[in-house]
Amino acid sequence: MGINYRSDREAAERVVDQIAGDGGEAIAVGADVTDSGAPDRLFGTLEDHFGAPVLALVNNAGVSRDDLVPTLGDEDWSTVIEVDLTAAFRLTRRALVPMMRARTGRIVNIASVVGLRANPGQANYAAAKAGLIALTKTAAVEVARRGVTVNAVAPGWIATEMTAELSKDLLEHVPARRAGTPEEVAGCVRFLASEEASYVTGAVLTVDGGMAA
Repeated sequence: MGINYRSDREAAERVVDQIAGDGGEAIAVGADVTDSGAPDRLFGTLEDHFGAPVLALVNNAGVSRDDLVPTLGDEDWSTVIEVDLTAAFRLTRRALVPMMRARTGRIVNIASVVGLRANPGQANYAAAKAGLIALTKTAAVEVARRGVTVNAVAPGWIATEMTAELSKDLLEHVPARRAGTPEEVAGCVRFLASEEASYVTGAVLTVDGGMAA
């Protein structure tokens, strides 16, 4: 397994250690996914290290630059689209050819409930995540006959560093009245990447406590 990081190598290495502790094998690979050359470098490193094609990809890179549409700047728009959507497209494109040759593969894109319902102040993030959902569905139908599945997980409010400073009053809009956990999101990703999900493709699995219901 390859754990990609842009700047926080220590965090990536901790994940590698956790995987090793559970009996798995992983390496940390540094790359900025907004670099158009990153997919070839990432996949090349993993293919050389493990001596096999990469048959599972989780696109999890994401940033937010919130602002209302009338004052949202071009740079903040472009940054979010590049990280949250374009990078996922490039990595998916690089992953699909060896997967199709092997006639098996799993791609899971981390979208957001914001890609399914409006959230004021996040036009750039919503556009990127809605685009990621559309990319997921389109790629899924293109490669389904080759045994490759492409799905998305759309989290709502998840308790992470990214949401730590948000007002807890916002939880009133979550039917479950609580934040989700990273482990709950990971469990859905694990299922979609497994053989048990071989007939699930083009799906968007919401992990949002009922926000998109």
